[in-house]
Amino acid sequence: MRLSRAWATLVRRLDSALGGHHGISFADYQLLLHLQRAPGGRLRRVDLADKLGLTASGVTRSLLPLEKIGLVTRQSDPRDARVGYALITPTGGELVTNATTVVDNISRAMLGGPARAQLQATSDLLAQIAGIGR
Repeated sequence: MRLSRAWATLVRRLDSALGGHHGISFADYQLLLHLQRAPGGRLRRVDLADKLGLTASGVTRSLLPLEKIGLVTRQSDPRDARVGYALITPTGGELVTNATTVVDNISRAMLGGPARAQLQATSDLLAQIAGIGR
């Protein structure tokens, strides 16, 4: 329960700050960050869904408003019509870069200075729980 409450508190603060400064939610930021870090700034929608822990249709719903405001575009695979890509635009990339400062500042403020070893141990435990890296 503590983990759930801590996560909810962090997300609320990030949503508020990102919404106020950049007009996006933390969920939008995570999606854009994954695209920015991907080779060529693009991922198959199914791979993006996997990284975000969403369904493919959930990613499609999340991408629509970001497409409308020009932060991402769709790209099809000329060799396979079933494959669709999400591609971050230059505007989306710039927004993610600027928004990362907000996310970093809030994260530092909320963590309040725990030792780096404690943060790494906590991160490792959460990755194990989530099955990341298996």
